[in-house]
Amino acid sequence: MNPSFSMTRRELLHRASGGFGAIALAGLWNELHAAPADPLASRPGHFAAKADRVIFLFSTGGVSQVDTFDHKPKLTADHGKSITATRWLNKPGEFKRFLIKSRWGFKQYGKSGTWISELFPHLGGVADDICFLNAMHCESDGHDKATLAAHTGSAQFARPSAGSWVSYGLGTVNRNLPSFMVLAPFAPYAGAQTWGSDFLPACHQGTHVMPGNEPLPNLKPRVPGVELQQMELELLGKLNRSHLERRSADLALDARVRSFETAFGMQREAPEAFDITGETDEVLKLYGVDRKATSGYGWQCLVARRLAERGVRFLELIDVGSSNNWDSHGNMADHARLAKAIDQPIAGLLTDLKRRGMLDRTLVVWTTEFGRTPFHQEVGHAGREHHNLVFTSWMAGGGVKGGMVHGKSDEYGILPAEGAVHTHDLHATILHLLGINHEKLTYRHSGRDYRLTDVAGEVVKPILA
Repeated sequence: MNPSFSMTRRELLHRASGGFGAIALAGLWNELHAAPADPLASRPGHFAAKADRVIFLFSTGGVSQVDTFDHKPKLTADHGKSITATRWLNKPGEFKRFLIKSRWGFKQYGKSGTWISELFPHLGGVADDICFLNAMHCESDGHDKATLAAHTGSAQFARPSAGSWVSYGLGTVNRNLPSFMVLAPFAPYAGAQTWGSDFLPACHQGTHVMPGNEPLPNLKPRVPGVELQQMELELLGKLNRSHLERRSADLALDARVRSFETAFGMQREAPEAFDITGETDEVLKLYGVDRKATSGYGWQCLVARRLAERGVRFLELIDVGSSNNWDSHGNMADHARLAKAIDQPIAGLLTDLKRRGMLDRTLVVWTTEFGRTPFHQEVGHAGREHHNLVFTSWMAGGGVKGGMVHGKSDEYGILPAEGAVHTHDLHATILHLLGINHEKLTYRHSGRDYRLTDVAGEVVKPILA
């Protein structure tokens, strides 16, 4: 094409019968005619990676550590006794409070003998593949701030999500699917900021998939053999790329173009990826889903495995939304229902990944925004309050040692006793396992270099295989 060729955007769209939908064809044209500085091109990390992809499981609302994965026999023995707490409802001070034991028993699982609550019997069956972090802590006990921090590293300001940073750092291995996808019936606290790209190029933001009959309602399968699309491809792809080259600094335009490119590819690949009807009865039973299911956490986990197989770099699964979650202030009995909904699907996911030879290269991370207090202002109260001073997360696969517990809280589960891990440390470790030095993955914005771990974060080396 003649570099001096001139045509306005309006003229281009007016003359092209396909309009914006046809611009999606530019993606395939670029596969044949490589475009410069492709932000989604697959690229290596800073060093050899242990994991190729991440499946990030987020249970919103604040899961109680002492009722799930942090066994506290001393808390049971001292139930009802008074202690002096140094923080209550986000206020420092001295508060007389009463210890409350867990209403669920714990037992040891696997060769590792890991203690797990009876709320998670299926996870107990795969305990030897999991590394529990029982001394997690974060900076805020407010839902919005802690959720934002768990995803972006910042509790105060909107920043790019961890998935966006991974997409920015490593690109994608499948141009027909987004590099970062979020499977969630509802947004958690902090809303869509949890998967936003903020100041990173918009092509790295998470694509939200809402479980249901039409996970991506605007996406229609391509009709095979339609030659018109190919004709439009060769014409409009060329014109569009020429226009973009003359406006190379226009990030919004570039993101717009690339979103259509991905959408065009998804017409071909996404419908099949979301269709679980071809899975065997045994696989469906493993996840606890029906063949006709189009929603539920079992469906989310199974589809996550299918998307991981197809090259999606970062997948997040959110079990419930901000109006129906683990925030059990009034009655901890809610934990039983919520745990039952995710226990078998997650265990099924780990089992399925392992037997397919994928777990070694897939990092599975489960976390919540914070934990819950092992005490209350009322004796024997049925609920628990927010507690960010210590809680539990866990990791499996992707270069992590299985069958171990790293760190521990004190005898009541109030404060870290050893091996404390901050949210920044968790993010640094995730990036490390993907072959990324968290201190070198930066982006220049408003006069300074930003990173996922801000100015902190240490890789948790004892858990690395």
